[in-house]
Amino acid sequence: MKLIYQVEDKPKFSELIVFALQQLLAIMTATLVVPVIINGGVQTDIANGVITWEFTKQMSPAAALFGAGVGTLIYLLFTKRKSPVFLGSSFAFLGSMASAFAGASTMALGYLGLILGAVIAGLVYVVIAIIVKFCGSEWVSKLMPAVVIGPTVAIIGLSLAGNAVGDITKGPEPKYALLCGLVTLIVTMLSSVYGKKLGKLIPFIFGILAGYVFAAVLTGLGSAFDLQELKLLSTDSFKALLDENNNVTLATFFAAPDLTFLSAKGAFDAMDGAYFLTVLVAYLPVAFVVFAEHIADHMNISTIIEKDLLKDPGLHRTLLGDGVGSMVGAFFGGCPNTTYGESIGCVAITKNASVVSIFAAAIGAIIISFVSPFIAFVNSIPSCVMGGVCMALYGFIAVSGLKMIQKVDLNKNKNLFVVSVILISGVGGLSVSFGKVTITEVACALILGIITNILLKNAKDEEEESEAPKAEPAEEVKEI
Repeated sequence: MKLIYQVEDKPKFSELIVFALQQLLAIMTATLVVPVIINGGVQTDIANGVITWEFTKQMSPAAALFGAGVGTLIYLLFTKRKSPVFLGSSFAFLGSMASAFAGASTMALGYLGLILGAVIAGLVYVVIAIIVKFCGSEWVSKLMPAVVIGPTVAIIGLSLAGNAVGDITKGPEPKYALLCGLVTLIVTMLSSVYGKKLGKLIPFIFGILAGYVFAAVLTGLGSAFDLQELKLLSTDSFKALLDENNNVTLATFFAAPDLTFLSAKGAFDAMDGAYFLTVLVAYLPVAFVVFAEHIADHMNISTIIEKDLLKDPGLHRTLLGDGVGSMVGAFFGGCPNTTYGESIGCVAITKNASVVSIFAAAIGAIIISFVSPFIAFVNSIPSCVMGGVCMALYGFIAVSGLKMIQKVDLNKNKNLFVVSVILISGVGGLSVSFGKVTITEVACALILGIITNILLKNAKDEEEESEAPKAEPAEEVKEI
């Protein structure tokens, strides 16, 4: 893939601001959604039971954004500014976060549990990074060659396909929501393919703005003619900008996020061994599952930028950046962080791999977490608009994985079996739960692919056997 901006390139300041904004829009919705799900008290089936919690104060989406920005800066520091990836709130730890709140006796202890759990998960990465530093990373390539990691990356995108399709039809009337989502998708595609330099680099911004305006027009028509099915755009998120007198003030315009470590103040006295064990069991196994996704993400971005990040800066550095970044991010925002496929997809589509853009996006995330109107705007973007964008984002992730197996010989049965097992288990949504721990479909697909590859690694194909030279028959010994 020919990049417009290489990893080390520094775009002009005016372009940099727009590139950073695009990265933010690509990752922001998912980053903000994780605390929103926790706040919604989504019932979680754990060990055939239901987790519920009820506290007077909820997690702050703005704090999660702040934590993602700080975590990304830590990641860039450890990776020596060579990996253009943004870290955001991890969905894999939703059940773990629910357990931290459900097992807490007080609100503050629940927040302390979020920090403690992220530290436990991050330490798993640190330990693995130390092992990789002294033992090397060659074992990763042997354990997960292209025939394994390629379809696994594809599954990361395909596993999100249902979310994109669900969002693009989400609205009072699915057909109008779909129309709005398609407008977003079409404008994004046209900007990327036919646009000038700026259009090619920021197609998501053009797509989101076009979809937002279209949704606003439909909503206006719906209000004018009292047609509920046309009202795709909600302005409820902007109500938080008004004070009790319905005025926008400096206090409502700029608001400091409720940082997690402040909410956890004074909770150490309430923590006991049982609660620590609850958090440990909830977070520790999930960290190993997310480690598999870490490998897949970095092999994917390595293919896009045509530089092996597992060698330079090295897998130990990407692990340290991800692990420590996740710990620091959760200290501020409560959510463990992870490398975002949306960010990688954004790099692939825009062909802008400049790490400076990621750095600017991280700084922007920290600043924007204090700006209430921008948070309100992002929250007001209709799901169908983001669904249109994600159709392209998730698709590019899937295609990036399929490109990894272009040079794999699929005429060999052993390779066919590996790819088949991964694709079918992943697309089929195979996941396994062990009490409070759930192995996601991506992790299951990767594990099955590794096992299949190991079992068939030394097998010879029929074609190889048929092409092997046959021994000449021994000459008959004539009797004298």
